[in-house]
Amino acid sequence: MYRIKLTDFEGPLDLLLFFIRRDELDIYDIPIAKITKDFLEYLQYLQELDLDIAGEFIVTAAELMQIKVQLLLPRTEGEGEEELDPRAELVRRLLDYKRYKEMAGELQSMSEEQSKVSYRKNFSHDEKLLEDPGEENLLRDVTLFDLIAAFKYVVDKMPRKHVHEINKLNVTLEDQIVYILNYFKGKSEATFLQLVESMAEKIRIVVTFIALLELIKQKQIGVRQVDPYGEMMIVKLPTEVSG
Repeated sequence: MYRIKLTDFEGPLDLLLFFIRRDELDIYDIPIAKITKDFLEYLQYLQELDLDIAGEFIVTAAELMQIKVQLLLPRTEGEGEEELDPRAELVRRLLDYKRYKEMAGELQSMSEEQSKVSYRKNFSHDEKLLEDPGEENLLRDVTLFDLIAAFKYVVDKMPRKHVHEINKLNVTLEDQIVYILNYFKGKSEATFLQLVESMAEKIRIVVTFIALLELIKQKQIGVRQVDPYGEMMIVKLPTEVSG
């Protein structure tokens, strides 16, 4: 099966920050049991989607399990010394990474604003290339993990089937890319659920999702949030006309 490198999109700290934002958790008092359970569940989905998971995801999962075990161990009587919170190092790394992401976002915004003032052969803001001024904001606040939440939403809605016969299903990434592009010839936007509602096989939905990631990477498709951590609206982006 075709594989997409997960590191082209997000890393393990992005996933932890996703959980903290989604559940409005206190980053200084992380509920390790819950966040470990959620992390392992998403790791399972990443493996099911056959995404090329970097070793750092496995390492972070192991670190979370280790912290969880340390918190479950009975505390020994100290000699006046305050015990170090096993979560302290993880919290420090998350805060540093969060600051880095925020600074990178601010610099990117400043760069985009400056490019509108002084083009210097940058034609990305040429009016004739953008039909909708809001299109440049697609995906800005959407992460890979938001997309996986949408995938999980669709899979959870699928009727449960008990299959006793094993039949080979010929479905390729190329086929599903063509399917998505043909689907949007007659419409400009749709939810992921609408895109796959005619599909009965889970593997076809999985390959369609990976095809969607590839089209997003190629900037042929955009995505915007409909419901927080739920449905996504998939949008066909306009094709740039040269000349």
